[in-house]
Amino acid sequence: MAYNFSADEIFEMAKQIERNGVIFYRQAADSIEAAKEKSFLLGLSAMEESHERIFEQMQKELAGQEKESQVFDPMEEAVLYLKALADTRIFFKKETPKNNMKEILKSAIEAEKESIVFYLGMKEMVKGEVGKKRVDGIIKEEMSHIRLLSGKLMENK
Repeated sequence: MAYNFSADEIFEMAKQIERNGVIFYRQAADSIEAAKEKSFLLGLSAMEESHERIFEQMQKELAGQEKESQVFDPMEEAVLYLKALADTRIFFKKETPKNNMKEILKSAIEAEKESIVFYLGMKEMVKGEVGKKRVDGIIKEEMSHIRLLSGKLMENK
């Protein structure tokens, strides 16, 4: 069965992915002893929290039809499905490398790449150009994470 999700539902997933990222970066920071690296990871955690707020604001700006689900869901299980999908796809049960900044950065870059691929796939399920443009906004936010993480990884080589 093919699913078509609304932009509103995509934003619910995006917010969950960001919450998962907050947990990932906080756990990584807890495993690092160097103050500078710990601070960087906590900064990334704060960025994930900020992105969740950005996605929340973008979601509030959705027009009526964009909020409508494209899935028949009389039991309102779509959001639970989307949460499970987000939880099991991005930042989920990844072994946070302990006390190894280089490995933490590599793992984070991989998770950010996965999130972009995830959003590109989900974009195809969103009806309407306005909804697709909003998903593009999420993708651009995630790309900015990769640039930041890659720059830090280059510093640690």
